[in-house]
Amino acid sequence: MSSDHPLDNPFWSALHSLHAHFALGSDEVRRFPADVAPFLGVAHAGVDTGGVLDSLVPPGDSVLLMGVAPARVPQGWALEAFDDLAQMACDGEVAVPEGPPIIELGPEHRADVLALTALVYPHYFRPRTMELGRYFGIYVEGRFAAMAGERLGAPGFREMSAICTHPDFLGRGYARRLTAMLSNDTLHSGRLPFLHVSQANARAMALYEGMGYRLRRTIPFWSLRRA
Repeated sequence: MSSDHPLDNPFWSALHSLHAHFALGSDEVRRFPADVAPFLGVAHAGVDTGGVLDSLVPPGDSVLLMGVAPARVPQGWALEAFDDLAQMACDGEVAVPEGPPIIELGPEHRADVLALTALVYPHYFRPRTMELGRYFGIYVEGRFAAMAGERLGAPGFREMSAICTHPDFLGRGYARRLTAMLSNDTLHSGRLPFLHVSQANARAMALYEGMGYRLRRTIPFWSLRRA
């Protein structure tokens, strides 16, 4: 699928705009620092990655790509396709359910955030991921119960991400409350909230559809590993 829409190549779009200050690489191949996010973007499928990848990814490590991947990768690299993700967007205000107070998370909450994401969101959240945007959470009786935040972005768009709940607090509507609040705030700022979710995660798909998120497209997702 070829398109100039920023959401069709979301890692590249973020690294070329909102998150350009994080970008490592070249004019056509860029990645986030490994302690920020394991994401790499390419400008287009025909990009020549020779030489650039070796400087960006250590031996034995891997990065993730979404939407667009290079048609050819150098010898010693393996591109593996995962199942397509659902890319969903919401263009209308969302009802925010009642619940415990929502607080903006800061450095003093980092240990709680990393513990929760290590438990339920382990592959994508890194020590500095919180630098990509704002993150919000709910505490219940002193325990960190749920969170949601902003990750990728491009002019006019902001991704809702790290939407997760501690297993002890599932079923209370906390993820919905956080996502609804942040989605509305994003809309009010003139940006379209979007998110990515596994199509196999029926519970999450139903949650987002019930809030008014609609499928924008299915989007390819890959791992690129260096031998």
